[in-house]
Amino acid sequence: MADSLSIHLRRCSRTFAGDSLALHPLDLDIVAGETLVLLGPSGCGKTTTLRIISGLEAPDDGGEVWFGDRNVTALPIEKRNVGMVFQNYALFPNMNVADNVGYGLRIQGMAKHERRERVDELLAMVDLLPFAHRPVQALSGGQKQRVSLARALAARPKVLLFDEPLAALDVKLRERLREDIGHLLRRLKTTAVYVTHDQQEAMALGDRIAVLERGRIAQIDTPRAIYQHPATRFVADFVGAINCIRPAGPTSPARYCRPEDIRLDEPDKGQYSGRIVEQLFLGASQRLFIDIGSDKPIQVERSARERWHTGQQVGVIVADDVTMTF
Repeated sequence: MADSLSIHLRRCSRTFAGDSLALHPLDLDIVAGETLVLLGPSGCGKTTTLRIISGLEAPDDGGEVWFGDRNVTALPIEKRNVGMVFQNYALFPNMNVADNVGYGLRIQGMAKHERRERVDELLAMVDLLPFAHRPVQALSGGQKQRVSLARALAARPKVLLFDEPLAALDVKLRERLREDIGHLLRRLKTTAVYVTHDQQEAMALGDRIAVLERGRIAQIDTPRAIYQHPATRFVADFVGAINCIRPAGPTSPARYCRPEDIRLDEPDKGQYSGRIVEQLFLGASQRLFIDIGSDKPIQVERSARERWHTGQQVGVIVADDVTMTF
């Protein structure tokens, strides 16, 4: 933790050709040693923010990037001591695993025996030591991403930056690598900024999450707070499913809640009476869609082992302490 750096963005905006404003003036403080996830849909400004932090993009005039108490706005990426992990791996196809990981160290002039020790340490860290002399072209997607991560760590950067590193992997592999990256970040205590559009990735990896909407931060908080207490309807919709309950018509006050916050009972024992119109089996759980007279059916999360059937009449109960208003 002592070697970690805080990151501070001040008035950082980014305008591209044709006066297209990708990022509105942004102030952002990232705590030393934390993992901050930038979450949002395509085009919201999260990758632009990451590229400004890395030095791959310059902010518009007046914007500043600080690493701790050092203004690095004018420094290129190679002088910022950052490690980057990309979606497309960016590995050298003509080199084996060890040579890819040690490439930057060789360019820096590190002695061969020191370089070998560092590479072996990193490959052991990402469970790839037996693959040290294997061509990278012979690796699976998940293994290539581990090599990319080890290479990013080789120079012992003060900041780690991830640009949707798991987006190209299949679901099972993505879950496994997400767990591995989370474990590694907690162990290293390196300041990390992680870009994703996947809310599960964000929840699993982030100490805090910044949800971006159209080039602005809509909310920044812990994963639990983002999910349970979203600041806006956009955040609530983007981070998980949300129900809008307004059975008495469009002028009645709306209540918002998560699918898992609704209880079901006998038709005459609920706050609302409804009918199950659709069911989705999700493995460990099931999603029920219930018509209570709102504009669209509400969603209810239940255990997969419970027995419900389409057309069944139910009572719907929503506790006041779990509802949200916007």
